[in-house]
Amino acid sequence: MSIQPVRLFGDPVLRTRADEVVDFDRELAQLVEDLTDTMRDRGGAGIAAPQIGVGLRVFAYNCGGMSGHLVNPTYEVLGSGEQIGPEGCLSIPGVRADCRRALTVRANGFTMDGEPVSFECEGLMARCVQHETDHLDGVLFLTRLEPADRKDAMRAIRASDWFRAGITVSTESAARAGGR
Repeated sequence: MSIQPVRLFGDPVLRTRADEVVDFDRELAQLVEDLTDTMRDRGGAGIAAPQIGVGLRVFAYNCGGMSGHLVNPTYEVLGSGEQIGPEGCLSIPGVRADCRRALTVRANGFTMDGEPVSFECEGLMARCVQHETDHLDGVLFLTRLEPADRKDAMRAIRASDWFRAGITVSTESAARAGGR
């Protein structure tokens, strides 16, 4: 098991666009393993490489009845349906807010072995694909919130113990934190 510390709001890696993966090698396989182990340990639905300090376009997911990873992901919105629902982030502990996302997307990318992947998803999994791809573009879900909700979320962040202490890396697992 290779659980990694999670970067928290305030760490510049979270606001930086990740680089495309060009080498589909053992290091990439280790990154996917690290992401998967860390996501499971933290009780997350997904996690992107920048959240563990790696500036590459990779994320792992486990939600909506689907699990796996995507390398160099993109997505396209299918239809005009939208969903509004609660969203949180392992990099912003304790903050959840309703966020508007497309209801259905087609995710495209590659496996860690370089094999093409494409699938349609809706609901929670579509939300996950959009959220994690945003991370790879240096965008946090806070940016997608309505102004009043963003203001409330920022207030909660500023009041949090981790933010006030200047902590930008968390090593606390979901088990030690009592679950999430």
